[in-house]
Amino acid sequence: MAKTPSTLSEAARIALTTANSIEKAELSRTFAKAWQQGEIKSVGTAEIPKEPARENNPVLVPPREVPRRKITPEVEGRIALLHALTHIELHAINLCWDIIVRFAATEMPKGFYDDWVSVADDEARHHLLLCERLAQLGSHYGALPAHAGLWQGAEVTEHNLKARLAVVPMVLEARGIDVTPGMIDKLKLAKDYESAERLQIIYDDEITHVAKGKRWFEYLCKQDNEDPVESWQNIILTLFKGRVKSPFNVDGRNQADFPIDFYGPIADL
Repeated sequence: MAKTPSTLSEAARIALTTANSIEKAELSRTFAKAWQQGEIKSVGTAEIPKEPARENNPVLVPPREVPRRKITPEVEGRIALLHALTHIELHAINLCWDIIVRFAATEMPKGFYDDWVSVADDEARHHLLLCERLAQLGSHYGALPAHAGLWQGAEVTEHNLKARLAVVPMVLEARGIDVTPGMIDKLKLAKDYESAERLQIIYDDEITHVAKGKRWFEYLCKQDNEDPVESWQNIILTLFKGRVKSPFNVDGRNQADFPIDFYGPIADL
């Protein structure tokens, strides 16, 4: 068994520089438990990797070249969907550890790190759940091409914690709240109840992740004496070409305490 890192930032660095996705996910769960049980006691600092390590597969391609994800009883379409989601969950693991190590010098309450370690643990569990399901369907992560542009949200917010929180949980993960219920319904129509059940777990956790991101975004706005709605809209309009994508799962977003006052005025409605 690997030695427990001395700081949370070092744990983050190790996770980010681990190339194999299953190993990364398992290390993430181990490090999360070590933090939660007090074996890792301090945040510390560590070298920030330029980008997460990865294996040669999956091959990364522009979004339009990722295999189509039409959900049918035929296994190929469901594998394509699950493979794309497995890639997204791996990206989510990296984003969690990156926010910890990249902004470790920013003074934040312990609860911030508690929340982000918990989210990293969830994302790692999701990745492993989907890897397992791909194996049950006769495939594996890396068997298909994957989205090449997912790290862009990290790059454009690498110098600003408030922007990172505005973009990652409150745009990217909130989009998961919008689209996942439809995927679950289609999987049930295809009688793939096992995959649908796993996506339901992910959906329920996504709501808590968006809520955590919004809470810490609002914490920083309060520190800077800014209105959260106005601040969020300004960040999104500055960093994103175009407007926030609709349609929205308003009920799911409300469960995350993310009301339409934030995103409605800048939506592509």
